[in-house]
Amino acid sequence: MKKLVALLLAAAMVFALTACGSSETTTTAAPTEAPATTEAKTEAPATTEAPAGVDLTILYEQDDSMINTYSQLAVNPEAPFADADGKAVDGVELNTVGAAALINWLLSEEGEKLAANYGFEEYGEYLFYLLDGCPVSTAEIPAATEETKQIRLSTTTSVNDSGLLGYLLPKFEEQYGYSVEVFSAGTGKSIANAKMGNADLILVHAKAQEEAFIADGFAAVIDGMDKERLSYMYNFFVLCGPSDDPIGAKDCATVKDAFAKIAEQKATFISRGDGSGTHTKELSLWPESLGITAEADSFKDYTDWYTSANAGMGVCLTMAEEMHGYILSDKATFLTFKVNNGQ
Repeated sequence: MKKLVALLLAAAMVFALTACGSSETTTTAAPTEAPATTEAKTEAPATTEAPAGVDLTILYEQDDSMINTYSQLAVNPEAPFADADGKAVDGVELNTVGAAALINWLLSEEGEKLAANYGFEEYGEYLFYLLDGCPVSTAEIPAATEETKQIRLSTTTSVNDSGLLGYLLPKFEEQYGYSVEVFSAGTGKSIANAKMGNADLILVHAKAQEEAFIADGFAAVIDGMDKERLSYMYNFFVLCGPSDDPIGAKDCATVKDAFAKIAEQKATFISRGDGSGTHTKELSLWPESLGITAEADSFKDYTDWYTSANAGMGVCLTMAEEMHGYILSDKATFLTFKVNNGQ
């Protein structure tokens, strides 16, 4: 593992000096909208203390600027699909029936209850919460046919690495006969995958990128819904770091103050750097005076403490653990990482 992280770090440093961020990344992060009134549970789980071998711990959470909202969008079969070079992709066939079936099930009373209760038994606290006023589907869900059986879901790593999809999808598949193929990456890459015609629906968490997806004609309204973007659950981003917290980030008044102190003290920070929702949120938390954006040139003078990994959440958490550094993560993935002893 040490060798793997060393190789990843070397690659990240080259990326930081020579490459640009994902084309799907926005340079100015739009705040993720907060739920109307729903508040997250605050009781401490039985697993708060890190297991042997994992020193990384949560230092800051549940700041108003750290709410993390998830949305589903069906892909429009008439969208202007294009490959990575911008060339039109013809002959794209989407499973609109399967996409609607999965969306309706996730938004059903059954699906939402399962998502809202996920993790409590194992972690002692809820990992995801339902937004107040979130859409609830009562649509009849058709059984799969040979033509509609295969569903392609393009999604963010947080709902995958946290184990949520591994918990939900088998229940949906067994009940209705579908088979869901999951493409899991940062939100930017997941949206890019759908824009190439490789997904029937997306489940992501970056409002600005989702709205651009709609504006560019890639999203569709499914029957029974009144809009393309169906926001229905949320959790929190958390600032994690070494348990001894050498710079005192946990004592800061706000999470933005904590990020300012990380920069001031030049404390090691691991950035996703991959155009994901987590990366987008991170960029919004640095002091504007630093000028840190998704572009590699924006942080070229900070590479002695700022590492842009261009990697998923699990890999970045491992890097932060081994480098005794700070990192922004969604809470669900961090708790899964911790309970699995960093594996």
